[in-house]
Amino acid sequence: MVKNTILVVDDEVSILNLMKQAFTRAGYEVRTAGGAKEALETLNEEKIHVIFSDLNMPEMNGLELCRKIRKEMPMAIVIAMTGHASLFELADCREAGFDDYFIKPVSISTLVETAEKAFKKIERWTGS
Repeated sequence: MVKNTILVVDDEVSILNLMKQAFTRAGYEVRTAGGAKEALETLNEEKIHVIFSDLNMPEMNGLELCRKIRKEMPMAIVIAMTGHASLFELADCREAGFDDYFIKPVSISTLVETAEKAFKKIERWTGS
């Protein structure tokens, strides 16, 4: 059975803390990463199928991160979040392999609903 664990990737600590608290309250296990490299390390250690990632991060942006995740975990559900919509066009996000895209600020209820739908999709795909 797939564990309902979410990975949140963002270089803003306040966003990480807010999302961790919200997803934990909704009943999910949550891992956080302050950047793409840390996220990839976490994904190498633990199979996590639902990832919420910021797009504008130092060292490696969210588009590059998503492409790397897709190579290793094609079944993962990867959701983009950005406060800089003009920097990252929706077409670029689709090409990179993101499943969904939100412009910050986004409501916590919307993110929790998105996570619920993602886990239901994974359950259909895996039959677990």
